[in-house]
Amino acid sequence: MTVAARRAWLVAASLAGVIALAAPAATLQGSTAAPSATLRDGQHDFDWEIGNWATHVRVLRNPLSGAAPDWAEFRGTSLVKPILGGRANSVELSVKNDKGAIEGISLRLYNPQARQWSLNYATIRGGVLTAPVYGSFDGKGRGQFHGQDMLDGRAIMVRFVISPVSPNEARFEQYYSADGGGNWELNWVAVDTRLPN
Repeated sequence: MTVAARRAWLVAASLAGVIALAAPAATLQGSTAAPSATLRDGQHDFDWEIGNWATHVRVLRNPLSGAAPDWAEFRGTSLVKPILGGRANSVELSVKNDKGAIEGISLRLYNPQARQWSLNYATIRGGVLTAPVYGSFDGKGRGQFHGQDMLDGRAIMVRFVISPVSPNEARFEQYYSADGGGNWELNWVAVDTRLPN
């Protein structure tokens, strides 16, 4: 599996999406300093996602290559479970197509001091967590997470966005930038539709 595919799901979830660019460095590294009064408590921002989802994933197989886009599509499921009373959660992703599969897990952790989430992802094949992305939701259900990673030996920036489509559908997008955030290239799209219990 390519670095893009491993990194991309991040979250997939379910794919959640990295250092928050506008935040102070101490906050990004897990500082225990008191949060700003303007930051909202987002500890329950992922509660809406707990449950089973049908997942349709599109992965750009040649990100930041300058070549014509080469997309692969996968279908399967995502299972989102609360951990530690909802203060964390996990996403189990299992999608496939006629040429292969992506299986992985995302661990999402909430830092109450920074009032930010970290999204951490690992594929079953690789067995190693990728660099996390950090961020928060805006209070209307849209989450944005940022960080840094490596792609083919070069440092890149990563942006992961979670957008509600309806109460039973959500969209996850991941973008890469090789020029410090001047230009972003979409490389991962997951659309999740809630399955009956």
